[in-house]
Amino acid sequence: MSVFAAALDRIYANPSMAVAALWISATTSEERPIRVICRAPDRITEFGAARFVSDTMVVDARLSDLPDPRPGDLIVIGADSFTIQGEPIRDRERLIWTLDLRPS
Repeated sequence: MSVFAAALDRIYANPSMAVAALWISATTSEERPIRVICRAPDRITEFGAARFVSDTMVVDARLSDLPDPRPGDLIVIGADSFTIQGEPIRDRERLIWTLDLRPS
């Protein structure tokens, strides 16, 4: 195990950093408990001379927890359900997925 992977295990185990979630496959209905780090940055979209600010929901999940997420899969965090939109993106070390979510 690399030093980075060991550090990520500690970060994702920390209840102050990551939360429990449930991944549900859109194609096979397979379910898997995972831990995610949630981020909700504002996104600025420009249209002509106008700028729109919108809320977003982005989560980071370990590849070891979630080897093959796909657009359309469901992520349930507490009582809230989100659908993965767009292609999941891996980090440089290939340890973390970044998933762009929309409310379901």
